[in-house]
Amino acid sequence: MNPQPSEQELLQTILQPLLVDFDYWFSRSSELLERQQIPFLSPIAQSELLDRVKQAQQEVTVAKLLFQAVDGQAGIEPSQMVAWHRIVTECWHVSMQLRQSEQSKIEE
Repeated sequence: MNPQPSEQELLQTILQPLLVDFDYWFSRSSELLERQQIPFLSPIAQSELLDRVKQAQQEVTVAKLLFQAVDGQAGIEPSQMVAWHRIVTECWHVSMQLRQSEQSKIEE
C-alpha cells in the first residue's frame, strides 16, 4: 500500500509545474502583445493588458524563486493563482479572437 504523499510532496508535484505553466503562458502572451497590434483592442487596452501580463509574470518569477528557496515548503495564496488564471484566460481569448479574425481575412 502506498503511503500518502506529504504536503511538501504535493506542493512539489502540483505547484511547481503550475508555476512553470503560468510563466510559459505569460511569456507567450507578452510576446504577442509586444509584437503585434491587436486590431480589436485599442492601443491603451493592449498596453494595459501587456502591463498586467508583465506584472503577473514578475509575480510568478518571485513565487518560483521563493518556492525553490524554501525547498517547496511554502504555498501560494489561492486568490493569487485565481488572478493569474484570469489573466491567462483573457490572453487566450484575445489570441483566439485574433486567429479567428486573421482566418476570416484569409477566407475573404
